[in-house]
Amino acid sequence: MTDDGERDPIKAAIEGLRRQAESAPRGDGGPPGVRLKVDNEVEGLRRLEALLFAAEEPLDIESLQARIGSGFDVPALLSGLQAKYAGAGVNLVEVAGKWRFQTAEDLQHLLQFRREEPKKLSQAALETLAIIAYHQPVTRAEIEDIRGVAVSKGTIDLLFEQKWVRLRGRRRSPGRPVTYGTTDAFLEYFGLPSIGDLPGVSDLKAAGLLSSRLPPNFDMPDPGRIPAIEEDLFEDEAEAANFHVDFMDEEDRGEE
Repeated sequence: MTDDGERDPIKAAIEGLRRQAESAPRGDGGPPGVRLKVDNEVEGLRRLEALLFAAEEPLDIESLQARIGSGFDVPALLSGLQAKYAGAGVNLVEVAGKWRFQTAEDLQHLLQFRREEPKKLSQAALETLAIIAYHQPVTRAEIEDIRGVAVSKGTIDLLFEQKWVRLRGRRRSPGRPVTYGTTDAFLEYFGLPSIGDLPGVSDLKAAGLLSSRLPPNFDMPDPGRIPAIEEDLFEDEAEAANFHVDFMDEEDRGEE
């Protein structure tokens, strides 16, 4: 039983398998693998739980599978572990396609801790980050066209420093401009499972971040339908780094 009186779904499933194994005929006449399946599931849950509790950062399914070994159904184990901790003081959550334990939302007020906060973003940086998030993959010229002012190297550099923005590749258009997109660190910081979970217009209005009286021609991309514009992705980090250096070497154009 859980703390709130509900039956633990994982324990109930394991107990059912054990009863099946105990009532089955002994020897070769019984169903093969029942006890092995029970023990395997228990061991898989123990390994998964230990890894996620000890991890310093969220882990993806591939990393978990590699660490706990073959023979375990990691997605199924994650679902069971998530159900087990659903009403606990810590919950298992998916963020940016990765998994981590975190304090239950209704108990966060009990914790006091210190952490290094990212540098406060200027209005220009906030606008640039929002444009990249909702319009990615987006070029520097497209950012400037949407904002109506030039983008300074300091603004882009700050977003790179926070590791919220990355270089995606080159657009397949004249001039082969570089495109920008958000990172997993951006999703993790803002608690988003995926870029499609960015708030839409109605969510922003409800949160008081948008005026209820928007201009009739106001348009905002649907985060769940970010277009797949053709582009050539960078082959490696070194190539991406060179483009960043090239950008930083450009003359800083003032920004409003």
